[in-house]
Amino acid sequence: MPDESVAINRREFLNLAWLASLGFIFVDVAGMTVLFAMPRFKEGEFGGVFVVGSKDSLPDVDAPPANYPKVKFWLSHTEEGVQALYKVCTHLGCLYNWNNQEGKFICPCHGSQFQKNGTYIQGPAPRSLDQFVIQILDAETGEVLAETPPEGGPVPLPEDREVVIKVNTGARIIGQRHN
Repeated sequence: MPDESVAINRREFLNLAWLASLGFIFVDVAGMTVLFAMPRFKEGEFGGVFVVGSKDSLPDVDAPPANYPKVKFWLSHTEEGVQALYKVCTHLGCLYNWNNQEGKFICPCHGSQFQKNGTYIQGPAPRSLDQFVIQILDAETGEVLAETPPEGGPVPLPEDREVVIKVNTGARIIGQRHN
């Protein structure tokens, strides 16, 4: 039997070329979409988990809060426990600072004021400061001993154990509204 090969005409070739190029574009766009949608936060960066350290690395209870500018939070240590306060004012998003003379956070843009634990005092801010979730882990086993409550607030430190303190800057708790 003679080999019957059918020649492809120009129209069929252009249709195949068009479909192949569409396939390559679709695969490329789908791959870029998947890569863009996947979070790539690393430990120690804003948006990821930041290891503060042990109890020794905390500021004293009567000391000013510790500033962590790279990961955008203030670590406040009070008698009730520790809190990681997001460094952005709840009014219009300015970066507020700790005022040592007055013993409170003051926003330089519009004058909102907050206590050391992030509670609203006065000014145009609609709510108290936002905070990040803190986990207190056992230094030896890695077991979670305490975590920030869902509604926010300080995390008490265990007295009798060596601990590691981690702050998840990807988990923000919105501050309570005031009247």
